[in-house]
Amino acid sequence: MNDGESSLKEISGLTLAYYNQRAEDFRAGTRDHDVSQNIKALLRHIVGQPPFALLDFGCGPGRDLRAFTGLGHQVIGLDGAAAFADMARADSGCEVWHQDFLNLDLPDGRFDGIFANASLFHVPGRELPRVLRQLQATLKAGGVLFCSNPHGPNVEGWNGGRYGAYLDLETWRCRLTAAGFVELEHYYRPAGMPREKQPWLASVWRKAD
Repeated sequence: MNDGESSLKEISGLTLAYYNQRAEDFRAGTRDHDVSQNIKALLRHIVGQPPFALLDFGCGPGRDLRAFTGLGHQVIGLDGAAAFADMARADSGCEVWHQDFLNLDLPDGRFDGIFANASLFHVPGRELPRVLRQLQATLKAGGVLFCSNPHGPNVEGWNGGRYGAYLDLETWRCRLTAAGFVELEHYYRPAGMPREKQPWLASVWRKAD
C-alpha cells in the first residue's frame, strides 16, 4: 500500500468517484451499524447545555444526522460525495454542505462538536495537519472533536479504489496535539473483542485554550 506519486486531485477524485458509484449499496450496508458508543463519546464531553451545534464531518447518507436530530441537537452534515450529500439532505432534512475534505470552507467558531466517524482516514498524511487545523478553527472555544478511523502501522495508499491513511495511536496523538487539541479519551472498536479484531480506533479531543 503506497501512494507513490498520486496527486491530491487524483486521490480526491477517485475516492469520491468510488463512493458516488456505490452510494446506494453503501447506504444499505451501513444503515444498521450501531455507532451509539461513538455518539455518546462525543456528547458526554461537550460542556454546556444542549442542544449543541454539531458538524457531522463525512456524514455519508445521513444515518447519524438523524440520530443527532433525534436527540434534539442542531446538526449540519458535510460530505465530499455529491450522491451522499443529496441522500443525507433528503433522508434527514438537515442542512448538508457538499465539500471536498481537501478543499474545505468552514466558518470560524461555529460548532460545539464535530463527529468525524470513519472519514478522516481518507485525508492523505501530508494534508492531515492542515485539515485538522481547519476543524480546530471551526470549533467554539472548548469544543470537542470525535474521530474514528481504521488504525494501522502508519501506512497509506490505495485500498480497493479508495485512498486511506492507517495510523497508530501515537501518530494520531502527535497530529492532533500539533493541531491544537487535548486528548480526552480513546478506545478501540468493536468493544469486547481482542485487539487484533478491533480495527477501529476512536478518540475524543478538546480544542485547546
